[in-house]
Amino acid sequence: MRGRSWRNAFALSLAAAILSLLLLASCAGGTASGPGADAEGGDHAAEAGGEGGAPLTYWAEMNGNAAGIRSDFRDVPFFLEWQKQTGVKIAFLRPPGNQSKEAINVLLASGQLPDMIEHEWINYPGGPEKAIRDGHILRLNDLIERYAPNLRRYLAEHPDIDKQIRTADGSYYAFPFVQRDERLRTYQGPIIRKDWLDELGLPVPQTIDEWHEALQAFKARKGADAPLTFLGMPNPLNGIENGGFVGAFGVKKGFYVDDDRVKYGPLGQGYKDFLALFRDWYAEGLIDRNFAAVDSVTQDVSMQTGRSGASIWNAGAGIGTWLPGLRQQDPNAKLVAAPYPVLRKGEKPKFGQRAPSVGASGGVAIAASSKNAEAAVRLLDYGYGPEGHMLFNFGTEGLTYEMKDGYPTYTDLILRNPDGLAPSQALALYTRASYFGPFVQDVRYMEQYYAMPEQQEAIRVWARTDASEHTLPATPKTEKESAELAAIMQEASTLVDDFSLKIILGIEPLERFDSFALELRALNIGRAIDIHQQALDRYKQPE
Repeated sequence: MRGRSWRNAFALSLAAAILSLLLLASCAGGTASGPGADAEGGDHAAEAGGEGGAPLTYWAEMNGNAAGIRSDFRDVPFFLEWQKQTGVKIAFLRPPGNQSKEAINVLLASGQLPDMIEHEWINYPGGPEKAIRDGHILRLNDLIERYAPNLRRYLAEHPDIDKQIRTADGSYYAFPFVQRDERLRTYQGPIIRKDWLDELGLPVPQTIDEWHEALQAFKARKGADAPLTFLGMPNPLNGIENGGFVGAFGVKKGFYVDDDRVKYGPLGQGYKDFLALFRDWYAEGLIDRNFAAVDSVTQDVSMQTGRSGASIWNAGAGIGTWLPGLRQQDPNAKLVAAPYPVLRKGEKPKFGQRAPSVGASGGVAIAASSKNAEAAVRLLDYGYGPEGHMLFNFGTEGLTYEMKDGYPTYTDLILRNPDGLAPSQALALYTRASYFGPFVQDVRYMEQYYAMPEQQEAIRVWARTDASEHTLPATPKTEKESAELAAIMQEASTLVDDFSLKIILGIEPLERFDSFALELRALNIGRAIDIHQQALDRYKQPE
């Protein structure tokens, strides 16, 4: 396909660079601590560990809110406390920022795997069952039965979750991140400067036309260089994949469900209409001209400096981080949630952000080569027990929370941090409540985390969609299905991203959409739809 040769060459050179960095960091005892390196826990370091007393090794990407404050897992209080409470030493390996997908490929290819690997295993080429058969990770059924009483008990009490964390062949492959409570699963949507709208005499936009008017005014009358910004990593339209402006045209960028039938959005007329809109907005300078390279740090800076007046992000890391910073500069600054856009006023949005009960991120597998599998299982099981549940969600009693009438109440260290940290940043240091990991998220975290009325209203606004009716669940697939699907989507996703980017930038004419759809079909996207449909039908059958 067009452009693939340079992509492959870049990927190979990047992979080599990442491997060199990991090896150097391992030898130097730096951020990406290698297997066998000490986890610098200070006075809180536990004495027990893996075979021979060596620390267990753990590969994971650091939460962006924590990474902006601390450069190393060994300096994050939560991870020190986890080791202290479990009596297990952990040495961490951290991939370079925004390069976790490339880094995991290098790690797997090296054959030198840490004991535990936190990764989106559902997206492994061929699926998690293939990762097991390839000798990368362990099938955990027997280990969970013998050494994970907390997870085993939770799954027995929640068979709906048990069904989602196994492959179609019945294999447990990772300790999952679970968001079972409905109230936890909507946390993202459009955010806009309400003070700017008020000054300009404009309403909070609901339709595409109202959004156009607001963004034009932001640019012309407020001097916003990038009126609308959104995440462009790890793919050019990452920030709007949950519905965003695409959903106004009745499609998603990926797979979705209509009347129990699986569909793929980029094949439809609605996706063409969305591309035409963003092409025009880009030409007018209404969206970030560097949108394909926007990461969370860039997005934060744009929203907090007035370079942008609107984005799509979270109630916590977005409103909760941006609004306090804006108000330090201007006490009258206001951010509010806008509903997911529609074409006609009064319509209910078809799509919006809706997280699955079991997150793709946060699952922790155990390497097949690990000599410390039992210790790793016991460590990971901790998060599903009563003590671990409190640590992962609320931190350390007496420091980050206090029990008041049976309710774990965050202290000022979290909600009004004396060092000026936003609650999202403090939570990232002392808990894993606002991120992913091997535990069950507690709705009481959200009830306090969203302390500002703007955050609470945002959740209510963004939840008013039909997303739950159209979200494709994380359905288990067989190894054969996963392998076939991965091969198809590797090509198809690249084509969609490349074509979308070229259309929006004006490099390709919009008239080429029909030939693009034909290219997608030639890549066997129809078979990918069929695989998802088979898995969905199978998932709905009672066991």
